Amino acid sequence: MAVYEQTYKRYAGPLTPEWKRFLVIPRHEYRAAFKSKLFTAFFVVCFVPLLVEAILIYLHHNANALGVFRLNVRELIPIDGSFFQTFVGLQGGFAFFVALLVGPPLVSRDLRNNALPLYLCRPFSRAEYVLGKMSVLLILLSLITWIPQLLLFLFQSYLEGFAWFKDNLWMASAIFIGSVVWILLLALLSQAVSALVKWRVIASALLLLIFFVPSVLGEIINQLFLTRWGSLISLGALMKSVLSGLFGTFVRASGHIRITDFDDQVVRDIVLYEPPLWCSWAVLFGVCAICLALLARKVRAYEVVR
Repeated sequence: MAVYEQTYKRYAGPLTPEWKRFLVIPRHEYRAAFKSKLFTAFFVVCFVPLLVEAILIYLHHNANALGVFRLNVRELIPIDGSFFQTFVGLQGGFAFFVALLVGPPLVSRDLRNNALPLYLCRPFSRAEYVLGKMSVLLILLSLITWIPQLLLFLFQSYLEGFAWFKDNLWMASAIFIGSVVWILLLALLSQAVSALVKWRVIASALLLLIFFVPSVLGEIINQLFLTRWGSLISLGALMKSVLSGLFGTFVRASGHIRITDFDDQVVRDIVLYEPPLWCSWAVLFGVCAICLALLARKVRAYEVVR
């Protein structure tokens, strides 16, 4: 447009509030993710355990349904902390695979195509960029973890009565805190790996290695040295301990080994103790801090190559 024509006018439409500008990123990412029929089908499958959970809760309070299926209430799984802990852990497994499919290309694609300057030359800070990329997973994983779990908790409270709700309100906080910790861990790890590796396949493979290789090494350490401290390098074992602590099912003495001689005479009894809960929380906090430091280092408008 020629300057002398004087036809340029400033945009006079509504402005997006600053506090929600980062939501522009997940809006476009979801559009791209759900174009894949395979991912859409898998995302729907993630709700199947929730349907099973709702049916089990409903059967506990419907005598007619129990009569049709010829079941006794005592034969059903009790609706308690262990019940919700099991399904929170199960949904956490589905959340991991959703993060594996969606998370790795989020930052790596922008770094590979040198797109960060296009983001950061606008009124869009690095923190908003990282928050926008993380919110893709934060919102998506919340839809299959703590949000439906809390709705099912309210469903159970509605059927059981206000007294049950008041006595078991701690379960709702355990569901929320445990799910949010797992979601934050997945979001930060996937973004950090995506920022380090610019190729999606390699980033996905590295994310798998981060979760599975330490788990195997930790179990080897536990078996070789007759201990449970090797679990501190396994993210899955750490989250299991954290969930057990939140739901009140954590047991410090988790195993017992009896060593005998060739004549089957007892030589030594060893009680295996799980690491304290504060150790699990500390390791998870350290992992998240490292991921944030990596993101702060890698997410820059320009990269100096020497």
